[in-house]
Amino acid sequence: MCQNVNELERLFRAIIGIALIMVGAIAANKILIIVGGVLCLTAMVGFCPLYIPFKKNQC
Repeated sequence: MCQNVNELERLFRAIIGIALIMVGAIAANKILIIVGGVLCLTAMVGFCPLYIPFKKNQC
């Protein structure tokens, strides 16, 4: 699988993802935890499936 997310965006996704997971855990909000998990996953893998329909590639 090729990467379509650049390094700076991966950093922002990881930071925001971790923050959302923490806030979701404190507020007991499963939606925030799921969204934060997805952001952290896309940051680790470097691939965002939502970019495919828009033919967007940040690398």
